[in-house]
Parts: sequence; structure tokens; C-alpha cells
Amino acid sequence: MTKLLTRMLGMAAIGWAAAPLHAESLTLASPDGKIIVTVTDDGGQATYAVSFEGGQVIAPSKLGMIFAEHHGFDRGLTIAGSARASSDTTWEQPWGERRLVRDQHNELAVTFAPDAGPARQITVRFRAFDTGIGFRYELPEQAALRGDMNIVEELTQFGVGEKTTMWYTPSDEFNRYEYVTRTGPAGTVDDAHTPATFRNEAGIHFSIHEAALVDYSSMSLGALRAGNFEARLRNWSGGPKVKTAAPFKSPWRTIQVAREAVGLINSDIILNLNEPNKLGDVSWVEPGKYVGIWWAMHINEKTWGSGPIHGATTAETKRYIDFAAEHGFAGVLVEGWNIGWDGDWFNNGDLFRFTEPMPDYDLAELGRYAQSKGVRLIGHHETSANIANYESQMEAAFDLMQTNGVRAVKTGYVADAGDVVRVDENGIRRNEWHDSQFMVGHHLRVVEAAAKRRIAINAHEPVKDTGLRRTYPNWMTREGARGMEFNAWGTPPNPPSHEAMLAFTRMLAGPMDFTPGIFDLRPNERPPVHADGPRGDPSNRPQTTLAKQLALYVVLYSPLQMAADLPENYEARMDAFQFIKDVEADWEESIALVGEVGEYVAFARQGRKSKEWFLGAVTDENERELSVSLAFLEKGKRYRAQIYRDGPDAHWDTNPYAMVIEEKAVTGGEAFAVRLAASGGVAVRFIPEG
Repeated sequence: MTKLLTRMLGMAAIGWAAAPLHAESLTLASPDGKIIVTVTDDGGQATYAVSFEGGQVIAPSKLGMIFAEHHGFDRGLTIAGSARASSDTTWEQPWGERRLVRDQHNELAVTFAPDAGPARQITVRFRAFDTGIGFRYELPEQAALRGDMNIVEELTQFGVGEKTTMWYTPSDEFNRYEYVTRTGPAGTVDDAHTPATFRNEAGIHFSIHEAALVDYSSMSLGALRAGNFEARLRNWSGGPKVKTAAPFKSPWRTIQVAREAVGLINSDIILNLNEPNKLGDVSWVEPGKYVGIWWAMHINEKTWGSGPIHGATTAETKRYIDFAAEHGFAGVLVEGWNIGWDGDWFNNGDLFRFTEPMPDYDLAELGRYAQSKGVRLIGHHETSANIANYESQMEAAFDLMQTNGVRAVKTGYVADAGDVVRVDENGIRRNEWHDSQFMVGHHLRVVEAAAKRRIAINAHEPVKDTGLRRTYPNWMTREGARGMEFNAWGTPPNPPSHEAMLAFTRMLAGPMDFTPGIFDLRPNERPPVHADGPRGDPSNRPQTTLAKQLALYVVLYSPLQMAADLPENYEARMDAFQFIKDVEADWEESIALVGEVGEYVAFARQGRKSKEWFLGAVTDENERELSVSLAFLEKGKRYRAQIYRDGPDAHWDTNPYAMVIEEKAVTGGEAFAVRLAASGGVAVRFIPEG
């Protein structure tokens, strides 16, 4: 009776037809035994389910795929074989959230074959870690599956439960990933980008994403029925979802699982499911902090295009270089330096010339000047998502950057989703999506071309992060969410919960170039540079306290970390600016200490160079008393804590600048308590004594 009831529940979750009496079932446990994956061929369907500490995480859910030219793997399937393995290794990141990463997992590879039709098989490889699972499809070369294996549907399902709380951004709207995170019951959600984060009725947190996205379409979640999602792949213009041939391996589908929300953050699954470094010696990849001619354009102090307040001039860039050199910043980003910004660049990426500076921008002189000051220029390639135009110039553009001492380039793909320009083999102009297989391939072409010149990439308007920074360590960071610029003109700007939400959603994918550190928290209330110049809506402003802006350097990780405001705004508040100068951008260890999704979060990170620890905590619109354990410090050892915290009357709206800067002695292992103002934060540097 129990077995029959289980099968009936499974059929209800997936909508199966009647099942045969016999079904094979295999299980895989995580090393600590808390996570169990169950794989079956019940009803002729390949299915899996996931539990944690005995509670359901993923209900029995379908596996499989359908091809355009061949029989697929969707019904009449049986388990034809299986193999098991386990691994426990530790590897070293050249840069990252932590230097040493442990990869401990158990593995089960299950081969499915149809009981009718041509002989063929597909393997689903599962890996179970203590913090979640990953699985992927592996299609070996075989006689029945020769030629093009174009995928028209991937049938992977995720039965999360309709009452499960879900935090997500929509996947089928024009602004790519750049939306405020939405919250609601999973049963009410139609589509979502990943990572998508969940908390079920039993209080178990989990996140669905993917790892090692190579030569495949990006996966989003599409609702089949309430609480049951299917892997939705972005199609080619006029074509299938994925163009491929056997043999191939899909990206890993990942499900991170934890009792507490911070357990999702303290997981290395995404990195561990990627291949090791393919670039060899990457000592030239340099984490660090930078400033740039960027925020000035967003608040209308400067322009990208030429004219009386053009930002990217030789004189203005030298001013930023001098500021960077004086305060220990490694780089200066310059946007608007090249030909193309004067036209309708948003809608006409054909205008951009990536080897032709504006007349008032002396690239060769600035490259020389920056290096003489111990600083490097950071290049900028805005493409307006016109890939045909960019790729025709890309090699020469990277050569130019290398010649002028550039070690990092920020790429940009500003365009509505679905408006990527591709020219096909017949010379016909096509439009693709930012997260299509075509763009997945483009980004890797950029990363590989840059690596040949020892240049790192910071991609904006990107395809989402899936851990490929392990395989290509010069792919250092990217955007892929609502960043700081929305606080200049977003209408509405990012809400007070935004950064605490990102920590549990977007940041699970990998580093983000959020560009924190705004010190003028009411930028649109200043008079315009010219009497007739534009000024933005005063309601567009960072909805944070000043202390929270400092805390973001610890909370939101990026190995290329920007101090985004204007030099004069930092010079006006040098006491607060000291924390940005002191905090590192590359870490020996990182620990999410406490937090709840979208409410608050606290991190501790140990600098890789100094070995000093830093703490950062932020909250939403609710002020709160926060207490964290200093167990990350050496027990019993004394430290000098340099604390930047909200003042007693601080509030993001009425008094955002109120901040107390103080020092006090603390001891490793004791509790550290602090009050966070509404949309406030705290930033702390711990210096060992003796």
C-alpha cells in the first residue's frame, strides 16, 4: 500500500500516465547523509527527488530531453545501468571568496534507455555534496544518434511545492536580469531567472541554478503547474533551443540546500562543478579596487558623448589617476572614451569603434601616465549588444588595450532582451537573447581572446555567472542584477531590502560588480553643472545610510571592487573613506554569519594579503539589534576593532550621514553587538594586537 501511494503521489506531481508494476529505484546520499537523491524509472519516466533531513525538498520530478531530428528520452525509459564514485579533494583558487576549496561529494551516474525503438541511451550524473546536489545529462556517441542533435526541449522539472516561498526575478521581460527581486508563493510564479531561492513550509531553504554553462542555452524556470517548474531554455532566432551533436554534456542543474538561509551562501557547489583552470599561469590576473569616470555620467555631471562636459577627456582621466595613486587604488575605469557615443548608441551598435579614441582622449599618453603612477587604465567596450560589429573588431581592440598597459576590460551589452545582433552565415541580420546559446559562446570567445593578451573581463549586461571563473580565472566579475546606477535614475531606485536580498539570490551565482561606495546620498539635489543642464529626480538616490555603503564592500563580493563616487565626495569625508582604502578585494576565507533572505545579513571575510578580518552587515528598512559571534577570530586573542556604524539617530531617509567611527578592544570568540539603523549597516576591521 505504501509503495502504491508513493507512486500515485509521484504521478500527481508530474502528471504521469498509468505506471507498470515494476520500477527500479536508486538512491544517493551526501557525505553527511542529510541529503538523499532518489532516482527511478517508475512509469517509464526518468525521475529524481531530493530530501533533506528526512523532509522533502524536490518532489518526484521528471528528467529527459527531446531532439529535433531524433527520438528523444521522454517515455518508455528504464534504468539500464549505474555507477558510483566518491571524491574528497581540496583545490586552490588564484583569487576568490576563499583560497582553499574543499570538493567532497558522492556520485551516482544513472544510464536510461528506452524499451522500444532504436537502441540508444543517455546518462544522468548526480553529485551530492553536504550543501546540495548537481546533475547533468551526458549523451555518448552512438550509432542511433548521429548527426545534429538539436535540442527542442529539456524536460527537467523541479517540483518545489505551490506554497513554498520563492524569491526571484522574471526571465521573460525586456531588462534582462535587472529587476527588483520579487517574493511570493511558488505556485503564483510564471517564469524566473536562476538563481531562484526558496523556503518551503518545513523551513528548509534551497536555491535552483546551474553550473558550467558552456555551449548550451541558459536555463530559466517556467511554470508547468502550480509549484512545478520546467527547465526553460532560450531558443535561437528561428531555431532550436540548443544546437549540438553527440557526444555532449549539458550544464549541471544545481540545487543548494540548507536549514538556515546563510547555509546557501556558505556553499561551493557552483565552483566545484566547473572544470579546473584551463589558462595555466594566471598570476597576471590581479584582484583590486578601482575608481572611474562612470557615476558622474549617471548623475549628469558628465556625458559619455562629446561636448562641453564630456567625461573621458585626457585632463579628467589624469585627475582620476592622480586620485587613485594617492589613495592606493589599482585602476581607473574610463567610459565614453571611444568613437560611437555621439549617435543613437543604444539602438545602433554599428557606431562603435573600439580602436578609435575620441579626439580629446589621448589613450597612449594616459596609458603611460597611469603606469608611471603605479595605476592601470581599465578599458571599456560598450557593444550595444551588436555582436557582429564587436567581434569584427575584438582582436584589434584587445591588442590596443594590451599595448597601453590595460589589464582589465569592462564589456557592456546594453540593449533590450532579445535584441542582440547576430549576422548569420548568409549575411542576414538576426536578433538573439542575452542568455541564448549564441551569447554563451560569444562571452567565452571574449574571455579567451582577452586571456591571450593577459586581460581580465568584467561583463555587464552579461549572461549569468555559473562558476566559469574557475575554468577561466580572467572572467573575474560581472553585473547581472540591478546595480548602483539604478539609484541615480531608476524611478524607483533600489529599495532598502535590495542588498540583503542580493546576498541570498544573485550573489549565489558568483561575484557582482555592484559598484558600491556612494558618499553623496542625495546626488540629484545638487545644482546642475550648467544652468540649462539636466538634473535627475531627487527621489532617485541610494536608500541607505553611509555606514551601509561601507558595509557593502564586505557583503557584496567582487574581486574588482569599485569606489563608485566622485573623488571630491570622498575628499569631503576622508574619515569614512578610510575603510574603503583599508578593506581588501581578495579573500583568504569568507563566512556568512547570520541572516534572513531580504531582511539582513552579516559576513566575515579574512583578507588574503593582510590576514586581517573584516565584518560587514546590512539590514532592510527595519532597524535591528544585531549580535554575532566573533568565533571566526582566534579564540582568546585580542584585536583592535575599527568600527564604522550608524549613529543613534541615523535613518536612510531622514539622516543618512549619521555615523559613529570608533575603536575598541575585542576578544576572539566573544559576542559583538551593534544597532543597525533603517537600511543601515556596520563595517569593521579587526587588527590583531601583539
